[in-house]
Amino acid sequence: MERQRILIAEDDAPMRARLEDALAADPALEVAFSTGTLAEALAGLRRIVPDVLLVDLGLPDGSGLRLIREARQLMADAQILVVTVFGDEKSVVAAIEAGARGYLLKDSEPSDVCQAVRQLLAGGAPISPAIARHLLRRFQEPARPPDAASASRPAGAANELPHLSKREVEVLELVVKGFTFPEIGSLLGITPHTVTTHVRRIYRKLEVRSRSEAAYEAVQLGLVDV
Repeated sequence: MERQRILIAEDDAPMRARLEDALAADPALEVAFSTGTLAEALAGLRRIVPDVLLVDLGLPDGSGLRLIREARQLMADAQILVVTVFGDEKSVVAAIEAGARGYLLKDSEPSDVCQAVRQLLAGGAPISPAIARHLLRRFQEPARPPDAASASRPAGAANELPHLSKREVEVLELVVKGFTFPEIGSLLGITPHTVTTHVRRIYRKLEVRSRSEAAYEAVQLGLVDV
């Protein structure tokens, strides 16, 4: 059986290595090209014509959306799976409109990503549960003009937002951008243990259990910008 060729565009080296290992362990799949930059991914795309693309939206030299669009132009039936920390509505809709057929948050295990690739090849559309719930709510809620939506918002609704300290917001912004806890500690001049303490408090206040869910909620609530 011919192995399906995979192109990976993921700038987080440890994450990229885990994906490579998981995919290489599947006898039906082959990692044909793997890189951490948009420029190299574009070059690889034209050279090897992969069966599946795994794309992170936040590449250091540009948006993964460009790679998705280029793939769609080169291969109308390209199977494209986004694997990213960005779970906000704008990112999800933009990726789907560009041509992505699956969307996973980065808290997914590499084995889950491997299974998602198989689903894509079988005609499925894998998507993280948190994203699916958000999209369902988006389409189930009646559309209202902005003024009407504002008018219907209870007075004092802004006070219902989780109250985060200035330091917690700083930590949250770096979490959303994908920095590791040691990197966040170095940037803010605090220890990784202190970062972990802040993150636990943030998770509790946002009522989430993972980095990706925290990023999703933070963007949805307007607590940080991406």
